[in-house]
Amino acid sequence: MESRAKKALDSFLREDIGSGDITSRLLPNMKISARIVSRQHGIVSGTRYAGYIFTSRGCRVRIQKKDGNAVKPDDTIMTVSGPAYSVLSCERTALNLLARMSGIATSTREVVRKIKSANKKCDLYSTRKTAPGLRYFDKEAVETGGGKKHRLRLDDMVMIKDNHLAVAPLGDLLRKARSRHRKFEVEVESLADAVEAARGGASIIMLDNTPPSGIVRIIAELERLGLRRKVRIEASGGIDKSNVTSYARTGVDMISIGKITSSASGLDLSLEV
Repeated sequence: MESRAKKALDSFLREDIGSGDITSRLLPNMKISARIVSRQHGIVSGTRYAGYIFTSRGCRVRIQKKDGNAVKPDDTIMTVSGPAYSVLSCERTALNLLARMSGIATSTREVVRKIKSANKKCDLYSTRKTAPGLRYFDKEAVETGGGKKHRLRLDDMVMIKDNHLAVAPLGDLLRKARSRHRKFEVEVESLADAVEAARGGASIIMLDNTPPSGIVRIIAELERLGLRRKVRIEASGGIDKSNVTSYARTGVDMISIGKITSSASGLDLSLEV
């Protein structure tokens, strides 16, 4: 496990426990056993992180369902044993992270299946629309569900977006990006800008808030100009489970959906002693 993940998990525990779990201190000094169970159908993600939370406080963990496994109501995801104080003081932190990651993985799996049913070559990508402090875990959950991470941080790849273009001309930014970076992405809102970006060396062209009919026209023009093979096309903005197949059918290579992480619903989980 990466050190940054451990540091984050330790901080999550400190945030919840504070100076100590004063309720669990009322319990007798004894060992207990518990299990984390699912209350609904879904895809599991985050088991090693939840496990670390417990083991960091002296508990023993046995993972029953690995990341990527499907679960149904009353399935045991992991069992935990250790001092009552340790198990119960870690309960909420572990459940919160495991539930969120599993919810993201479940939603991602559903969207990926819709995309692949319409376009096997198209992939689902996450965005930077994540909860502060949880991006590392949110993006891993997307990967567990069959999606891809895209940029984790701003230093991963150049992405020229509308607010950058409000400050400087597209041509200038293309020249600078091309001279400094091997790979960069450009967000466009018109056919003319898409052509300019492709000719300017962009690796990825993001068609933001462009309806499927508009995407089809842009792809057709890039093909006519012999530019289509030089770039990957990403569709983004206003895409969700209800219309994602329409976007996949346009022939894009990538679809990014911020709602998968920004509006994540956690899987219903419970810890039973």
